[in-house]
Order: sequence, then structure tokens, then C-alpha cells
Amino acid sequence: MPCYSIEGVVPVIDPSAHVHPTAVLIGDVIVGPGCYVGPCASLRGDFGRIVLQRGANVQDTCVIHGFPEQDTVVEENGHIGHGAVLHSCIIRRDVLVGMNAVVMDEAEIGEASIVAACAFVPAGMKVPPRSLVAGMPAKVKRALSDAEVAWKLEGTLTYQDLTRRCLATMVEVAPLAAIEPGRPRVKSVEVKSLIETRRGGAS
Repeated sequence: MPCYSIEGVVPVIDPSAHVHPTAVLIGDVIVGPGCYVGPCASLRGDFGRIVLQRGANVQDTCVIHGFPEQDTVVEENGHIGHGAVLHSCIIRRDVLVGMNAVVMDEAEIGEASIVAACAFVPAGMKVPPRSLVAGMPAKVKRALSDAEVAWKLEGTLTYQDLTRRCLATMVEVAPLAAIEPGRPRVKSVEVKSLIETRRGGAS
């Protein structure tokens, strides 16, 4: 994978983590146990430190960066959706940052909160635990239900399972020219969408 030191500071990747070969890690980046870093993610620790704690996932095309002498941290079970941008912020334990959301400098997202897709969290915003945050600029909309917190954790566990699946079976290959007879499907664990979860609660 593209992994670079700068001024002698070398990224650290726990052996139980999976970092996709197209992700880029530069400098002071620490990827903890069981983490997942998806294709084309960019983690630039060339100014401040970047830390992914146990079981966190950073999905495809995410960008993580920060100011000098400021840490950007995704705590345990943090879940960073496709295309999100984190800059000099703190993502507390069990937080979901939705697809294409932006979390700016010195913002702090409280434990077990959800930042909605495409939200813009302004610099310095402090989000209470178990909050739903949405909008541009982002505002706290309401407290999360127990079912929503459980749904988020289920999704994160699915990515932790994906980490193990990637480490065990993912290899680079040449594509087939045609669909083979009896083509198998990948064997991921079952997880419901949030819409399905709400439908189930309403029935």
C-alpha cells in the first residue's frame, strides 16, 4: 500500500487491522487493532497525529487530516462513512459519521452519536452523547433511541467482520471475461438498513 514516512515518523498499522492497498497513509498515523481502512482513503499525518482506535472503520475515499500539534482521533468502534472528511476533530466511541459529512477543526462528536450524511459540523461544535446531528451547518436534532444506537453498533460489527474477511480471503486478481455458471455470492453477515429497522419497529 502507499505508506510514507515524513521526518522519520512512520505510520503504524496493527497486524489485526485491514488497510486497503489503495489507501494512502503518511507520517504520524496510528491504526489500531481490528480497524478497517477502505479503498482510496487518505490519512495524512504530515501535520498532526491521526489515531484510529480499536474496531474503528474509515470507508472508501474518506480524508483525515489536521493542524500541527492537534490530534484527529476516531475512538473505539467509530464508523466513518464513504467520502467523509475529518479535520482536527475528535470522534468519540461508537459514533457514526455519515457519508460525505464534514467534521471541522476542534469539533467533538459525543459518544454514540450519529452525524447524518452530508452534514457540515462547524469548527468548535461540541455534540452531546447519543445525539442525531444533521444539516449545513449541522444542528442537534434530537436524542437517539436505543434502537438507533443498537443499529449503528450492528453496522460497525459488520465492518469488523469485513476486516477479518479481507485479511483471510481478499487477493488481487484479473477480472473474468464472462459470468461463470453457478456464480457464488460473498458471504457477509446479515445487517438491515435503517429503513428496514424502522419498519420492523412499526409492525
